Amino acid sequence: MISTVAVGTDGSETAAEAVRQAAEIARRYGAKLNLLSAFPPPGGFAAYAGIDLEWQASSRAEVEKILEQSEAALREDGIECETLSAQGEPADVLVRLAEECAADVLVIGNKGAQRRVLNSVPNSVTRKADCSVMVVKTT
Repeated sequence: MISTVAVGTDGSETAAEAVRQAAEIARRYGAKLNLLSAFPPPGGFAAYAGIDLEWQASSRAEVEKILEQSEAALREDGIECETLSAQGEPADVLVRLAEECAADVLVIGNKGAQRRVLNSVPNSVTRKADCSVMVVKTT
């Protein structure tokens, strides 16, 4: 049974599709939805190799705004959800937050995996997550 769905978002179109599909899973199972995101440390994500440009440009305030907007839209659509964010490398943050909210499944977009980058967020998440991971193919 799926009681908690987590989804990583950075405000990109790929992430928006992941959120849409995660919301549908939550609706079908009557599950809680957790919107997850990462924000950069001081100086940005430049210290982390293989990070998508959208993540590099996201400040904490931008991430919080993205999460608030997504949460409001989902609640308006009748989906119970919460937002969680933390500072750090996106894949590690998503895995850690999914574990903290006891997610049964973590939904992420495939952006990054298409480029066959060894340290892409989707690739890292699928290797590190303790829960099931659904990678939404959008490109």
